[in-house]
Amino acid sequence: MSQLFSSSSASSSSSSLSSSSSSKQLSKDDPTTPDHPSTFPEWAYEPRDFFRYELIYQSEKSQARVGRIHTPHGIIDTPGFVAVATNGALKGLDFRQADEAGQQLVFCNSYHLLLQPGPDVIEEAGGLHKYINRPNKPLITDSGGFQVFSLAYGSVKESLETEGELKRSNIKSRRGDSFMAKDGPAVKVTEDGVYFRSYRDGRKIFLTPESTVEAQKSYGSDIIIPLDQLPPYHIDRQKLVESVHRSHRWEARSLRKHLENVQQQAMYCVVHGGVDVEMRTESVNYLTSLPFDGYAIGGSLGKNSAELLQLLDWMMPMFEQGHRKHKPRHLLGIADEESIRGALAHGIDTFDSCYPTRLSRHGTLLTRNGKMHIASGKRHSKAYGIPIDEECKCSTCTHYDRAYLWHLFKAREPLFIQLAAAHNVHYMNDLMARLRQEILDGKL
Repeated sequence: MSQLFSSSSASSSSSSLSSSSSSKQLSKDDPTTPDHPSTFPEWAYEPRDFFRYELIYQSEKSQARVGRIHTPHGIIDTPGFVAVATNGALKGLDFRQADEAGQQLVFCNSYHLLLQPGPDVIEEAGGLHKYINRPNKPLITDSGGFQVFSLAYGSVKESLETEGELKRSNIKSRRGDSFMAKDGPAVKVTEDGVYFRSYRDGRKIFLTPESTVEAQKSYGSDIIIPLDQLPPYHIDRQKLVESVHRSHRWEARSLRKHLENVQQQAMYCVVHGGVDVEMRTESVNYLTSLPFDGYAIGGSLGKNSAELLQLLDWMMPMFEQGHRKHKPRHLLGIADEESIRGALAHGIDTFDSCYPTRLSRHGTLLTRNGKMHIASGKRHSKAYGIPIDEECKCSTCTHYDRAYLWHLFKAREPLFIQLAAAHNVHYMNDLMARLRQEILDGKL
């Protein structure tokens, strides 16, 4: 097995590495090896006064825990749902409605904001909180790496269907103009970073571990993410090893850039390794030896919810060791109810996904009795006076019944998406509040 990192400070990390027979692989003179923990400043390993995880209750039945993440723009109750505002906007509802639905942390995508309106515009506006007029609630931004590598392999579903085959780019603008040859690569990866073209105007962009941090400094988000490489589920093991090691090098470079100007921002690492036990273990041990403020679980997380939970079953106990248990853990891109219920029992604190707003655009509503497809049959067309969910206190359920929502959806009225999104986001936050209470009550 590759060199393991398991220490809780720069000095202990250094000692652990130097005592290993394979520590020579981490020579500072070799650019293909990740930065040694001892090369980061000692102050970086000290607790932050602007960001911390507070444990309120640890379950005796599982790894589930209830806590709070303290940020410069407010508290995040955990376990918590993180809504995705891709372009700095939630699909179907504004931030006032999201606040009413109990939404605390919101996730914005650096890739899209980089292309439009651009970091300079957001910085000139006073940062992302002011730009989107959400001044008193926390924001998290990613590096843009996920979207860039999705250009190469497609969505998770497409990657699984093609068994990791690279897409051939045919990027078109919104006017339909083709900007790349159909047989050209969608992205080009180098040790320095990754090249890709804007889907908006075709311009060539070079994203590096340093430039993504600079962009996120312009945004001023509370939590930022380093650049990583996202390999597909189906991948040759040697290529997986190379990808994980490149992610480690890139993340260390992003961290070093971040530490030049912390700016009251926390940075989470992104743990990789697919479903490979050895690579996941190496990734956990190396990245947790660096002075990151929290841990994001990323990369390929299995082909279905069952495989995800199997992965978490053997991986998450590693986060209970030493200093790791005092930092927040985030599951990237997954927040369906089945996965949430399984993952929080393994100690996951926050979950991000566009799941509830995406469902609303397709006429699917979340209820305590399962998903409701408003257009299925005609049974909802005469459900007069019956809300989506009898126990829901959201504005949609308070003011509208299923019959009217059925009509709006069938008539393709934009109002349906707004009302459905408001309900679904409220449902997700209410679900998390109920799950927190179940943990506190000793049921989970």
